[in-house]
Amino acid sequence: MENSKERIYLWRRFTLREAVLLCFCATFIVLTRAGLRLHLHLPGHVMFFTMFFLLLARGVVPKVGSVTLVGLITSLACVLLGMGTGGPIVLIKFLLPALVVEIAGIISPAFVTSMLACASVGILAAALRAVTNTGVEWFLGMDEEIMMRKAAISAAMNGLFGGLGCLAVPSVIRRLRANGLIGQGTGKR
Repeated sequence: MENSKERIYLWRRFTLREAVLLCFCATFIVLTRAGLRLHLHLPGHVMFFTMFFLLLARGVVPKVGSVTLVGLITSLACVLLGMGTGGPIVLIKFLLPALVVEIAGIISPAFVTSMLACASVGILAAALRAVTNTGVEWFLGMDEEIMMRKAAISAAMNGLFGGLGCLAVPSVIRRLRANGLIGQGTGKR
């Protein structure tokens, strides 16, 4: 006999199943950053998998706060594992893109089923990540012309890789829904 009402476990918002799915997305972001350290000498290539899993988290658990939770777990794990040179700035590097995806999900809950919407959100969220580095450089007193050129290149490359990473999300979400593994956008199975 199945229980018709699932218990809420995390923040009185997520069931245990949803929390595990969100933690898997956060774990995969950390693992791709650690395990696939590709020395491509291109700024922003790390945003490919980061934006893919952030948008996948929104598609799998379409509730307010789901992507923010993934960004928070990812940033805390990266700080604890010593990944990145920014120290506490790493928190902002993951939370800003997560908040952009969260706001997009509030404005248009079904955006994860559209390739154009996913690419747009991915480009915007990934490009916003370049702002954190620019803010640090500004506080350190870097020359403004160099800082702006570097920020433009970094934002463009982050946006390119973030947008490309998001293009696979709609097809993955459609396939998961077709096989009955996730709900039809209501957050219920």
